[in-house]
This record gives sequence, C-alpha cells and structure tokens, in this order.
Amino acid sequence: MICCDQWGLKLSKSLKKLSNSARLMVGQGDYEAYAQHMRRNHEDMAILTPAEFFRAREEARFGGGGRRAFRCC
Repeated sequence: MICCDQWGLKLSKSLKKLSNSARLMVGQGDYEAYAQHMRRNHEDMAILTPAEFFRAREEARFGGGGRRAFRCC
C-alpha cells in the first residue's frame, strides 16, 4: 500500500514530466534543465532569466522580426 506522501510525490513527478512533455511539443524547453546545464558546462557565460529564456525559445521557433504569416506547408 502506498502512503499518502508517496502518492503525492508520484503525482507531483508525473505532473512535472507531463508539463515538460507539453512544453517540448510546442517548442519550449525546460528552464531548470537549461540553467543546470549552463552552470555545469558554461560557468563563464551568463544564464538567461526565465523571461529571456522563453523569449529566446520563441524567437528560435518562430523567428524574429515582427509578424509572420503562417503557412500550412
């Protein structure tokens, strides 16, 4: 039998994984993973704030420079 604390922990981890999967499906990376990677591998570089990270991911996905027309093909 699973204790209430264990059930809550499993639910929390499952929701985190689901949330990360949904972000990746729409082109958004995981900020925590990004920040951890930057701390480990790029100590000399500044870490983007969450808002800057989101903006950078949006620009990488949709391109910068104003409004774009969406195409189906």
